[in-house]
Amino acid sequence: MAKTTKTTKAAGAALDAAAAAAKDAKRLSKTLPKQHAKKLRSVADEARDAAQASKKTVARQPRKVEKEALAAIARLDKAVDKAEAKLAAARKSAAKKRASDAKKVAKKEKDDAKKAKASAAKQAESATVAEADEAVEPGLEKTAAPESAANPAQPAPAESEDLSTLTVLQLRARARDAGRAGFSRYTKAQLIALLSS
Repeated sequence: MAKTTKTTKAAGAALDAAAAAAKDAKRLSKTLPKQHAKKLRSVADEARDAAQASKKTVARQPRKVEKEALAAIARLDKAVDKAEAKLAAARKSAAKKRASDAKKVAKKEKDDAKKAKASAAKQAESATVAEADEAVEPGLEKTAAPESAANPAQPAPAESEDLSTLTVLQLRARARDAGRAGFSRYTKAQLIALLSS
């Protein structure tokens, strides 16, 4: 039986390490995207092939076998590091994209809430104005009608001062009571001029 030398033992250890590294790389390639997994598998196959040197070759050229196995392990380590870095970068990019998408959704929801609030406020304001129009016009007609019935020919005292303090709705009511026509689109100044004349 031939005696095993240190170089033969070192070559055997390098072959075992190459086989184990190839096995680990194959396992890792299953978790990677297809493109990166394919590259890693090809390097792992090279390492596995380097680890399958025959006993005869190991006995004849132990240093060469050890050198090839260590080179295959180095290539495999480099490929694994590269694949893991790309995987980490892809995960980081995906996390950034998710965070960005979440921010966009939150901003859109906030903007929609602001728009809805503004729309609700506008509707409430228009409803209040409509209610005020309905409430003011009938009341003015009741108070203005007796005045015009009692004094149909007399203008109201201190008209120009009185008229400028009235609202457009009140001025329209007075114009209606005075029997005027075509004033529905007049501005406040036009209504005052109409009622003053």
